Amino acid sequence: MARVWRRRRSLDSPRPAGRRWARLRRGGSRATQLIARVAGRSRGHSATGTYVASPLAPGSVHRDTTSRLGTAAIAVAPVSPAVGPTRLAPQTGPIPLLPGERTTARRVKFAVANGCTIGSLLTGLVAVFLALTGQAPDLRLAAVALLACVVLDGFDGGLARRFNVASPFGAQLDSLADLSSFGVATGIVTYQWLIWQGAGKLSAGVVCALVAVCAAIRLARFNVSPKSGNHFCGVPTTMVAAVLALSILVGPDSVPAWAQVAFVGVYAVAMVTPFPYLKLARIMRLPAWVWVVPAISVMITVAGTFVAVVSLYLVSGPVLWLLQRRRGPRPALAR
Repeated sequence: MARVWRRRRSLDSPRPAGRRWARLRRGGSRATQLIARVAGRSRGHSATGTYVASPLAPGSVHRDTTSRLGTAAIAVAPVSPAVGPTRLAPQTGPIPLLPGERTTARRVKFAVANGCTIGSLLTGLVAVFLALTGQAPDLRLAAVALLACVVLDGFDGGLARRFNVASPFGAQLDSLADLSSFGVATGIVTYQWLIWQGAGKLSAGVVCALVAVCAAIRLARFNVSPKSGNHFCGVPTTMVAAVLALSILVGPDSVPAWAQVAFVGVYAVAMVTPFPYLKLARIMRLPAWVWVVPAISVMITVAGTFVAVVSLYLVSGPVLWLLQRRRGPRPALAR
C-alpha cells in the first residue's frame, strides 16, 4: 500500500477515498510536501522571468492545507519572458508614402494624382493674391481661380483611384489643400467681394470667418466618419466654393448687400449640418425631364436660374432628412 503513495500526484488529480484518504490525513506527508512546495515557490525568485499568482482549482488542495494557508491559497508559477503578448519592434525610418509596389510607372502616376492636389493648393493662393487688389476685374479672375481649384480637386481623387495609387498620404494632403483653397482662400475672396458690394467690414468678416471655420469642421468630420456613396452629410466644401465663385461671376447685382451676407452665412452653416445632400453623380443621373425647366430658365435669366437651383439644393437636405426620420434610422453619411 505504501508503494502506491510513492507515485507522484499532481494538484489536479482526484482525491483518494476511503482508508487511503484517512491515512493521508493521519500521516500528513503529502499535505506537508504540498505546503512546503507552495511556500517555497511563493518565496522563490526566477532569474529568467516573473512569478504569477493564480487561484488553485477547486478541490485540488486538501482542506487541511487550505486551513493552514488560509482561504486565499494560491499557486505561484514562473512565467518566461517569451510567453505573453509579442512586442513589436519600433518603426524606424520614414513611412513610405506610396503603398504597394514601387515601380517607376506607379511613382509617376502617384506624382500626377498628388500634383493635382498641389495644383489646387497653388491655384487657391493665386485667388488670394488676385482678391487682395480689391478691383472688380481681379475679383472675377479670383472666382475663376476658385473654380479651377474645384476642378483640380475632382481630378486628384479620380486619378488616384483610376491609377490604383490611393494612399493615406494622398487623403491627408487632399484634406489640407481643401482647407486652404475652399476654407481660407474662398473666405478671403468672398470677403473682398462683399466689401466691393457695399457690405460692412464687420459683418463680412464674421461670415467669411465662419466659412473657414465650418470648412475645417466639415473636413475633420469627413476624415473620421463612415463613407456613403449616395449622400453628403452637409454641403461639401467644394460645392460651397463653387457656388460662391459663381455668385461673383453670374450672381444678380440687384441683391442688397445684407442679403448677400446672409446668403454666405447660410451656406457656411450648411456645411456642418447633419442634413443629407445628394452627390453630384446622383444628380446627373436624374431623368432628362427634370432638366427641362432649368434649361428653359437659363435662356430667360441666368442669375435667376442660378439662385433657384442653389435654393432648391439647400432645401433638399432638410426634406431628405425628414423623410429618412419617418422611414427609420438614417444611414451612415459622408462627404
